[in-house]
Amino acid sequence: MKTTRNRIARLLLCSLVIAAAMMKPLSDAQGWGQRGHELSGRAAAMKLPEQMPKFFRKAVDQFSYLNPEPDRWHDRAESDMDKAFDSAYAPDHFIDLELVPPAAFDAVNRYEFTAELIKAGRKPTTAGFAPFRILELFQSLRVQFRLWRAERDPNKRKWIEQRTINDAGVLGHYVSDAANPHHTTIHYNGWSGDNPKDYTVFTREPNQGIHYRFEELYVQTHIQLNDALPLIGKERVIAKPREEIWNYIRSSNALVEELYILDKQEKFNAETKSPEHKKFVSGRLAAGAQMLRDLWWTAWVTSAPPPASTP
Repeated sequence: MKTTRNRIARLLLCSLVIAAAMMKPLSDAQGWGQRGHELSGRAAAMKLPEQMPKFFRKAVDQFSYLNPEPDRWHDRAESDMDKAFDSAYAPDHFIDLELVPPAAFDAVNRYEFTAELIKAGRKPTTAGFAPFRILELFQSLRVQFRLWRAERDPNKRKWIEQRTINDAGVLGHYVSDAANPHHTTIHYNGWSGDNPKDYTVFTREPNQGIHYRFEELYVQTHIQLNDALPLIGKERVIAKPREEIWNYIRSSNALVEELYILDKQEKFNAETKSPEHKKFVSGRLAAGAQMLRDLWWTAWVTSAPPPASTP
């Protein structure tokens, strides 16, 4: 009887998850735009330590190309044929921290996270899954490094290298997304709800809101690789990746209001003159590249087998 009840509970949870996923309106927001994503992936790869495997260090151009990859999955022609692909992955690009109940921060995986959100009356796909997508891909990368270390067949090793570069490149997209404060908040395309400080207002019109002006128009016209590269610090091994991912997202979310203050002072667009705006954007792109580099480095270092115990 207990087994039957457990099965029923699992089926009910699955039904709730599916229903919630169908209710999420999709956002037009796409991380940093292609230029920002390519820059972030290249900067992270250029700051890798020499102790990383050579095949990985040589993949700078691939990491730049792959960083925007998940945004390519928004392909309109494919979505018109069937929305399964785009709608399934869209919530992986963001996490609206204001919508996350306290108990959900302790969830082991995205399914427990989903259950906590549903219990709190929240739509999981409205809140987003970015921290879990980052953690999942980080762990996948560490598994690939572990396989590469152990493999002796040169052909299989080459296949593992290809898979490793792909996973690391796609991981870069979500890490870069989370460096953009817009991807950590309900105010992702203008201030939502009460707006006593008269910040830029929320809009669903494509290519009209602050999200587009900030990550597309401004980055394309103001930011170069060397604006972010010198801001990236020395590599480090992350002791607790899960906790560090959440803290990284919280630190980005803490800058949401600063972003809106800057936009109120002078709008982010192709004509912006303020050096404070450039400092802010360069700093966020560098923060994303540094976190990505450190996750890659951590995956490599911690994939090593433990030292053999002495008798």
